[in-house]
Amino acid sequence: MTTKTFLPSETSLEPKWYVIDAADQRLGRLASEVARIIRGKNKPIYTPHLDTGDFVIIVNAEKIQVTGKKRTQKLYRRHSGRPGGMKIETFDKLQARIPERIIEQAVKGMLPKNTLGRNLFTKLKVYAGPDHPHQAQKPETLTLNTIPTGGN
Repeated sequence: MTTKTFLPSETSLEPKWYVIDAADQRLGRLASEVARIIRGKNKPIYTPHLDTGDFVIIVNAEKIQVTGKKRTQKLYRRHSGRPGGMKIETFDKLQARIPERIIEQAVKGMLPKNTLGRNLFTKLKVYAGPDHPHQAQKPETLTLNTIPTGGN
């Protein structure tokens, strides 16, 4: 049994576009699925050092859900680069102000921390409402079920 390594010259891969509705979805479970699609891990030609992933459009980012007390206790930090420039915001406040940033940070944390990861991150498009400007790419609707059922 041989393992095939795909090279950039051999993979004339046309990326697909997917639309995911984030309304009433769990943040972490949604982010991990989106990271897999952007990275290309759901394809048989996945190669760790190549960009074999697809584009993902996430709509309704303002309706994302979290469990437990994360709504009031989860903190988002950013730094201006100046001394004393740390700004801290709770999940609730950031969701009211910029709901796209919550999903973007969750997915970005699941991508590689290198040049490839920065290039892959450009394949994620997040919108607060139900509309997006990518109709020309003919995106497919992808349905994810991120709410676990509590059965044994």
